[in-house]
Amino acid sequence: MAEPLLVMRHGEAGHGVPDAERELTAQGRREAERMAAWLAARDDLAGLGLLASPYRRAQQTAAIVGQALGLEAEALSIITPDDSPRAVADWLLEQPQGRPLLLVSHMPLVGALTGLLVEGRADRGLGFPTAALAELEAEVWAAGCARLVRFITPSDLT
Repeated sequence: MAEPLLVMRHGEAGHGVPDAERELTAQGRREAERMAAWLAARDDLAGLGLLASPYRRAQQTAAIVGQALGLEAEALSIITPDDSPRAVADWLLEQPQGRPLLLVSHMPLVGALTGLLVEGRADRGLGFPTAALAELEAEVWAAGCARLVRFITPSDLT
């Protein structure tokens, strides 16, 4: 089985324009910290690649997670809210195997990507509360080829 793919939505963000500049709220920071602590307690994520949307709220969430894991987040331009889940799936196919990945992104992309990989259809995705995380595994990151291992939200960890 391939290494896991973790798909996480950013923590709660405030309102604002432009959308790319919206920042985490205090609640969003707490949500990200809770998920980061849960991830840091795991022992199966050695070599994790941490990638985040270039939007501020995703970068802030990834920085909190990265701090807990001792990692630097890399920006990935193709995981903004309205990007194509098929483009992300194609990108995943190009990645070397043997390295777990954590993508910090946005709705609707996180839901659509999860739906595409698990159900084969982007319109069958999960609704992600803020800072929720889906863990997937697959032999190949193609439509309908993944299995949802777990879905966890910050409120599950209280």
